[in-house]
Amino acid sequence: MTTELTYLTLSLLLAASMWIPYIVGVNMHPQGGLDPFDRPPPLTGFPAWVHRAHRAHLNQIETIAPFAALVLVAQAVDVSTPLTVWASVIYFWVRLIHAVGMVSGRARFPLRPALFLLSWVCTLVIGVQLLVA
Repeated sequence: MTTELTYLTLSLLLAASMWIPYIVGVNMHPQGGLDPFDRPPPLTGFPAWVHRAHRAHLNQIETIAPFAALVLVAQAVDVSTPLTVWASVIYFWVRLIHAVGMVSGRARFPLRPALFLLSWVCTLVIGVQLLVA
């Protein structure tokens, strides 16, 4: 397996696991009088970290789709350059730091937006490598 596919797999596993902190938080702080199977309770009733965990999960799902698609296209057309390798590696680590920082509340402005921007740049780098190949 190529480095790009390895880090895509790790990134997908991260995205697929980001529901866990949110669900742990929801179950640690049950909201009375609501049927969670009927309608999830509003996030305002939970501690801030539970809300951040929910947002971190959504953010991971939103960013992984274009990254994954571009890595898979690159593999299909046999495009692998040092830039695509490094972009894949950096993307994973930046997304992991973003997730931990978001849930913990440690990644505040300007760090959190900078991490998001860096992961977007990694995605763009792979797309540009495809276009120039």
